[in-house]
Amino acid sequence: MVHEVTVMGRDGCHLCEVAEAEVARICGELGVPWTAEDVDTDPEWRAEYGDRVPVILVDGAEHGYWRVEEDRLRRALA
Repeated sequence: MVHEVTVMGRDGCHLCEVAEAEVARICGELGVPWTAEDVDTDPEWRAEYGDRVPVILVDGAEHGYWRVEEDRLRRALA
């Protein structure tokens, strides 16, 4: 199964930038596609994730928020 990772964040969020860089590195090493989405572009996303960005989704399900737990993310993508 090919997994997909999404970083839900917002412009101007330092933790979001850090999370995106970490996810890009990890997913790049594992060959896993990933995207970044701005929660402020969708009212439902803002309501769901806005107070916890960055939120990491794996295959559309919430995996974690605020920080990337590298070992845990690697296990989820193995």
